[in-house]
Amino acid sequence: MATMTQLLTFRRYLNLPIQYFLQRMVSTSPPKEVQSIGKWAEGDPTRRAKWWYSTFHTVTAMIGAGVLSLPYAMAYLGWGPGTMVLVLSWCMTLNTMWQMIQLHECVPGTRFDRYIDLGRYAFGPKLGGWVVLPQQLIVQVGCDIVYMVTGGKCLKKFVEIACTSCTQLKQSYWILIFGGTHFFLSQLPNFNSVAAVSLAAAVMSLSYSTIAWAGSLSHGQIDGVSYEYKSTSPTDFMFRVFNALGQISFAFAGHAVALEIQATIPSTPERPSKIPMWKGALGAYFINAICYFPVAMIGYWAFGQDVDDNVLMALKKPAWLIASANLMVVVHVIGSYQVYAMPVFDLLENMMIKRLNFPPGIALRLITRSTYVGEVSSIRTNCTYTTVPFTLFIGVTFPFFGDLLGFFGGFGFAPTSYFLPSIMWLVIKKPKRFSLNWFINWGCIFVGVFIMMASTIGGLRNIIADASTYSFYT
Repeated sequence: MATMTQLLTFRRYLNLPIQYFLQRMVSTSPPKEVQSIGKWAEGDPTRRAKWWYSTFHTVTAMIGAGVLSLPYAMAYLGWGPGTMVLVLSWCMTLNTMWQMIQLHECVPGTRFDRYIDLGRYAFGPKLGGWVVLPQQLIVQVGCDIVYMVTGGKCLKKFVEIACTSCTQLKQSYWILIFGGTHFFLSQLPNFNSVAAVSLAAAVMSLSYSTIAWAGSLSHGQIDGVSYEYKSTSPTDFMFRVFNALGQISFAFAGHAVALEIQATIPSTPERPSKIPMWKGALGAYFINAICYFPVAMIGYWAFGQDVDDNVLMALKKPAWLIASANLMVVVHVIGSYQVYAMPVFDLLENMMIKRLNFPPGIALRLITRSTYVGEVSSIRTNCTYTTVPFTLFIGVTFPFFGDLLGFFGGFGFAPTSYFLPSIMWLVIKKPKRFSLNWFINWGCIFVGVFIMMASTIGGLRNIIADASTYSFYT
């Protein structure tokens, strides 16, 4: 019987092309590389990143300008609540980062190379696009807007310290100068091509964070330092506390591009990509801890309630060191801008190729990426139109560093870093009800939703309040 079945099978193969028959005969083992459901980008080179690539990409994405506002957040939260929120955020986001890394290949033979791909798998093709894509774009575009403001401000501060006799330009002009560099850097094709920029940015973030806390320690406590809560009306104080929660959540970014970073790492059944990616993430979180906690604690210790929303601005001496730190911030946010912009570039270019039949190449990159840096773009996906604000214009118009951190931290970072990974974990992995895993995920969800609502309201209110007394384009 078995022989007859084999003969019939062989006869059926005779009717197929010889090449296909030979291919079927030799392809008895699975491919070495676990295939993705889709390329990370059209024409992307082979996945070849090492585990340390994920470390400095994650450090670049996570340790951004938000670290400099942590003492300011502490000034509204106080020693106890501020430290508790900082430690809780570090632990929660490390857990959700681990979940994202594990879910990257939760389906055998499939790699979810984008956050939206995982969202569509968890929530369905239509709902997944509505849930994940707007949040991811808010994070990526929001970061780029904040980095425009930060880069311009620090560039201005550097020139003021380094050249006291130079004619001083308006802050708006410095933001424009900083934005101009990205018209060129944005033409780099993919994540692998910005590896050197990202590495330099990671080194700079560690350097200026060290200068921030070491400079504060060397400066010592200011005269009459006070750790009392800032004197203001109860309503204003409540909104400022909400905004402080957003500033802390902004400091724990990186999840919005975690899957895109992991997509650059090779994966085989013997050594899946989650192993080197988790190793790199642990390294990134260690660097995160030695940057965040000293800056937050020592900066608040030195200046108390009078600390600036950018602690570097409060440091005056030695001038050369403060100038160097500001220049390091500029280099870092240049790299961070590109890390967050790269997935948006991919989305825009895929839309242009699929919807408008635009041929891939240099012309496509020049149009879409230059448009993103300076103008308005419209993205259509799953019957959803999402407007991408032009980062340069928004950064020049609303240069409120602390308020922008709070607003984008709550509206975008809290969902993508605090609770969306936990929701997807519950949907996909289905842990046992009332187990420790189940309680941890629901705890992350409740805390994350509260931070999102509170800090979004606080940040938006503060932007409106500060804009009412601000002279635009100065």
